[in-house]
Amino acid sequence: MFGFGKKKSDHQGEQAATSAMLSDGREISVKEKIDCLGDSCPRPQLMTKKALSGAAPQDIFEILIDNPSSMEAIPPMMPELGATHLDTVKQRRHWSVFIRKD
Repeated sequence: MFGFGKKKSDHQGEQAATSAMLSDGREISVKEKIDCLGDSCPRPQLMTKKALSGAAPQDIFEILIDNPSSMEAIPPMMPELGATHLDTVKQRRHWSVFIRKD
């Protein structure tokens, strides 16, 4: 079975820390990737909120988004969620939005 039509879990991410490069050249350690590819508003915002609610201070998340309106909605949410938007990096077919729990 190839998984077509298989619903992604509400909080699907990679648990092992990975490194990523921000657009200013800084290398960061990403605690978890949040896969929002193919999702539209408000799911990426809800998944981001859920990830941050269980995060420790200084945890960094990479949110993978291919929906332009969702990509634009995430950074303004950060102050109310006690987090900081670090960068949004355009990839070939999606954006990687990097956030840090304050």
